Amino acid sequence: MNIVKNTEGKVLNIALEGRLDTTTAPQLEAELKQSIADNTELIFDFEKLEYLSSAGLRILLAAQKVMNKQGKMVIRNVNDVISEVFEVTGFVDILTIE
Repeated sequence: MNIVKNTEGKVLNIALEGRLDTTTAPQLEAELKQSIADNTELIFDFEKLEYLSSAGLRILLAAQKVMNKQGKMVIRNVNDVISEVFEVTGFVDILTIE
């Protein structure tokens, strides 16, 4: 998985490419722990994300909990495969997906 990170003021943009699974989730978790603290908005771009496992969902849920306290989190450009994962797991009710 490739992580492209960009910060503009208090907005953290993270674009993910490839697969967010058991192997790559720790990489995203470490990146978020390092970067999320001072931001009031977290935007994920899933345009190039091909696969999302339960390990990836866990990281997204943890990020959402942090951002609920300090601002907001949005997920953009979700493809049909990832959208179905969010629907089946009920994450559509937890996350803000645009």
